[in-house]
Amino acid sequence: MADNGSSAHSATKAAVSSLPKRFYKDVAVKDKGGGGASLLLDGKPVRTPGKAALTLPARALAEAVAAEWRAQGERIDPTTMPLTRLANSAIDGVVGREPAVVDDIARHAGSDLVCYRAEGPKALVEAQRVYWDPVLAFARDELKAPLMLSEGVVHVAQPEASLARIRQEIEGLDPFSLAALHVMTALTGSGLLALAVLRGKLTPEQAWRAAHVDEDFQISQWGEDAEAKTRRENRWRDFAAAARVLDTIR
Repeated sequence: MADNGSSAHSATKAAVSSLPKRFYKDVAVKDKGGGGASLLLDGKPVRTPGKAALTLPARALAEAVAAEWRAQGERIDPTTMPLTRLANSAIDGVVGREPAVVDDIARHAGSDLVCYRAEGPKALVEAQRVYWDPVLAFARDELKAPLMLSEGVVHVAQPEASLARIRQEIEGLDPFSLAALHVMTALTGSGLLALAVLRGKLTPEQAWRAAHVDEDFQISQWGEDAEAKTRRENRWRDFAAAARVLDTIR
């Protein structure tokens, strides 16, 4: 009979050994013009996977990215470097493609998580009301973008004027803010939750809890799966990193 524990251990060792070795000793931050900063490894500038200079728009963000590089051991594990990965995405994937990223975020807002309500049970309906109604009030009162509700998964067409206002809120953001907002929207299924964090109306923790009302209700009824818990923790790490990017550059 196979030893599942030994197999898992071997798989973990193999995964670790496949990671690139740490090739540097010193990590430093160098100020750039306009309040930005770059990262230096043993005095040499870091580049993104797309070979662009890894320049951060704020020194505080550069210091946070530098801390990720300093924390690496003998091997470099990208999963423990969410800020670095987001910075790479902003530079390689958003710069020059801002309209497409805006389109994607705005498209999520057209079928936003908080607009789709359960028909029951009563406890879930109430939890959705408590966590999601304030988000819709934020959209209505501050973004001037009232949205319609639907029960179940039946699509509801949102007012074009409201979608236009949400789009206006996103347009004009810098590439790092757009990248962060895109990550938060994709992880939660809600552009409104991401915008509420951007505007300082919700903390990252509050937005994350609101995004998982349905999941938390299911956990309360049936318990939590260990693998699902790990996936959620990893997703939270990326969400928190995106929120930190917004906090350091706004």
